[in-house]
Amino acid sequence: MINKYILALATSLLTISSIAQTAGDIVVKTDAPIADIQPTMWGVFFEDINFGADGGIYAEMVKNRSFEFAKPLAGWQITGKKMYMGDLLINNRKQINAANPRFLRVNVNNAQKGEAGITNEGFRGMGIKNGMEYEFSMMYSQLPKGMIIHLELRDESNKVVGTGSMKPSITGTGWHKESVKFTATATAPKAKLTLWFEGNGQIDLDMISLFPKDTWKGRPQGMRADMIQMLADMKPGFIRFPGGCIVEGIDLENRYQWKKTIGPIEDRQLIMNRWNTEFPHQNAPDYFQTFGLGFFEYFQLSEDIGAEPLPILNCGMACQFNTAEVVPLDQLDPYIQDAIDLIEFANGDVNTAWGKKRAEMGHPKPFNLKFMGVGNENWGPQYIERAKIFQAALKAKHPEIKLIFSSGTDPDSEGFRYLDKSLRTMKADVIDEHYYRSPEWFLTNASRYDNYDRNGSKVFAGEYAAHIPGNATGSNKNVWGAALAEAAFMTGLERNAAVVNMASYAPLFANTDAWQWAPDLIWVDNLKVYGTPNYFVQKLFSTNKGTQVLSCLTDNKVIAGVDSIYASSVRDD
Repeated sequence: MINKYILALATSLLTISSIAQTAGDIVVKTDAPIADIQPTMWGVFFEDINFGADGGIYAEMVKNRSFEFAKPLAGWQITGKKMYMGDLLINNRKQINAANPRFLRVNVNNAQKGEAGITNEGFRGMGIKNGMEYEFSMMYSQLPKGMIIHLELRDESNKVVGTGSMKPSITGTGWHKESVKFTATATAPKAKLTLWFEGNGQIDLDMISLFPKDTWKGRPQGMRADMIQMLADMKPGFIRFPGGCIVEGIDLENRYQWKKTIGPIEDRQLIMNRWNTEFPHQNAPDYFQTFGLGFFEYFQLSEDIGAEPLPILNCGMACQFNTAEVVPLDQLDPYIQDAIDLIEFANGDVNTAWGKKRAEMGHPKPFNLKFMGVGNENWGPQYIERAKIFQAALKAKHPEIKLIFSSGTDPDSEGFRYLDKSLRTMKADVIDEHYYRSPEWFLTNASRYDNYDRNGSKVFAGEYAAHIPGNATGSNKNVWGAALAEAAFMTGLERNAAVVNMASYAPLFANTDAWQWAPDLIWVDNLKVYGTPNYFVQKLFSTNKGTQVLSCLTDNKVIAGVDSIYASSVRDD
């Protein structure tokens, strides 16, 4: 057997020479492990903030593809000299299809190419790559047939960078899907897509879509490969999903409901993203959730990159920073049933109701779900009341699932201490702690878990990031000092792996043109993806995880700020 020994060092901003002059010997006892490190120790947390899903990891390029935004033609504009407002109608078939009620009706009369069209602006433009194949698709209904639809991609200078065409061939009152592939002739970071209508007649359009060929694993209408590769390169132990405050919603109507995110894409009901207009410095009224990245795709992604899925479900409480709406205790059954059904969707046999739905989506094999979070950043007695009900119901039905409970938003408050004590009395499997604090806080708290109970509830550092004051709303998005402070803190998490079983930075992704919160781990634009210093700190730890913690001391002291040095050591058997 070959053992690999790894020493993690983080220093505050001092020169190397000054450290060398003051530091004593660092003693690592390689033959005396003090704790096992869980495979889930270092993971990632995905929430649809900063256009992380639509306009981000979900590779769809057409914004408002089914006309379900609050303004039905948001993202679209009339193009050409013979297209007028009366030629376009938004129809509503809510009685027939409540999940996707609207569609666009187009009427043209002897139109030639270039005379009557509509243009989609994409998510702050469309990132088009020279030589890349793209697939355009749409759902349509027409009577009679005969219209030709010409496709044009144009860059910011109005130069054509890609063309295609289709002649919808099926007539009748039903809906049909048709697609066409074409290749881009130039690279454009902010292209737009125009549909030109040629001929006579009327056609109804819905689910107008454009995807690149190079999606993750080549899956049709899939995920953006470069963004997922950044995650895969980290070798994360888990993926926490879908939030975050997304789980809670501004109110309960706006909460994340996993059952509405599976099945055919066209049947997934769009909702407003709760980060839509949350922050005055970065309002995004065009921010919605299409759920192209839904729970099936999430489980599939976790499996793809070898990470454990860690879903977080609503516990009957909306965001307490917004409406703080709650479900009465005697009306929690539907929320509990959602949790039970999700376990069946992930793990159930194909003969079960939800296991069958998973199989119908193309994955008869179970996803082997082991963890579930009950609520996000919820707090107070009202949370504990609901947490107890969820714990009793879920443990009775699925004792094998480890449940993770919230300790609120402030790790230094009386509210935190109340929650921590209550949850430990409940014998909670795992307690989720969140910290968005200054770099100094992270340096000071590198020894936070040194005196935690080794035999009680375990800790999940579910959301953390070192924030320079004012950084969340400013332009200074990520800085080296914050990344170093996080590295110092992570040596403390690793050193205390007997207590801390999981940790993840937050937020994960941010679009450079459409972000709401900073700093973030990974920044993207329409063509590229960028790892921050914080990303490479996370990657350093997660790809050198080890299996056991080793004693690592100087002068018989834990190295957590001794001469500005922070250290931990692990063994990888």
